[in-house]
Amino acid sequence: MVRWRLGVTGGIGSGKSTVARRLGELGAHVIDADAVARLVCAPGGRAMPALVAQFGPDCALPDGGLNRDWMRAQAFADPGVRRILETILHPLIGQAMADEAANSASTCLVFDIPLLVESPRWRPQLDRVLVVDCDHATQVQRVQARNGWTVQQIERVIEQQADRQQRLAAADWVINNHGQDLLALANQVRVCAQRFGLSSPD
Repeated sequence: MVRWRLGVTGGIGSGKSTVARRLGELGAHVIDADAVARLVCAPGGRAMPALVAQFGPDCALPDGGLNRDWMRAQAFADPGVRRILETILHPLIGQAMADEAANSASTCLVFDIPLLVESPRWRPQLDRVLVVDCDHATQVQRVQARNGWTVQQIERVIEQQADRQQRLAAADWVINNHGQDLLALANQVRVCAQRFGLSSPD
């Protein structure tokens, strides 16, 4: 029986997915919203017919999957496009995540959700919210190293997300990930995991 439904969130470059992955290694069942989004937007994915009908053939790659670069540019340029995109994607992503949760036998479900704070639909479905926090400069540095984006591209993404104070205000538990010390991060995750009935397999 599921005892905990834990939402994990953080700004781009915060290390949110690293924390969620470590919780998975400690026994949680991790349900990754980004992974589900990629699935519904893959060739033959459930979202693609509605996306092509709404945005035209330019939104799809030759293989039938979503042209993410094109779609990202449209959404950043026009908030109305972003709202329509979310209206199409969010119900499909939410249903797929709910289906996965219903089929899990884990006592701790971890929902890895980038826009948890931004969307009011998530909080009522969760027992606790874990925020992975880092400063702005660290976000930019990490995303540059990981994605090769320009500072301007990164700033545009950050502007679309809740700000740091909004995330911290929504948190039941905070993990600080300002530095690059993976051991210190792992220790923080271990302490958090114990709170939710998880433990190291070592």
